Amino acid sequence: MRKILVISLALAALTVSNCANNTRKSPDNSGSDHPQSGNVEIIFKEYEHDFGKVAEGEKVAWLFQFENKGTSDLVVTSVTTSCGCTVPKYDIKPISPGGSGNLEVVFDTSGRDGKQTKTITVKSNASVPAVILKITAEVVTTIN
Repeated sequence: MRKILVISLALAALTVSNCANNTRKSPDNSGSDHPQSGNVEIIFKEYEHDFGKVAEGEKVAWLFQFENKGTSDLVVTSVTTSCGCTVPKYDIKPISPGGSGNLEVVFDTSGRDGKQTKTITVKSNASVPAVILKITAEVVTTIN
């Protein structure tokens, strides 16, 4: 019985040891492939846009403009939307301090009716790592 206990403990220790070595980190240990030595601040020109009344079936687009107000390169790591009807397009190149960029959002109104509100979550290496943008529209079958 003692042999079984010793073997079980040895196997458990080996398993725990192997699991601990399975963690992967980026070279700077921050979870980002882009180390930063200063601060990064992403500032959007506007955080909300209202398309007003739009016809059902129409695709409407808006360009959110932003600037890096920090002292290190800004890297947008991901952009997600609250609905598959909203598609983001953005450049993944780092933006230098003082530089600017654009995030285009295309909203497909097909199959929608009434007041619509969609959110866009922008994740980056900025001091505030997630920014939420919003678009709204009133989708109508006929515009008066």
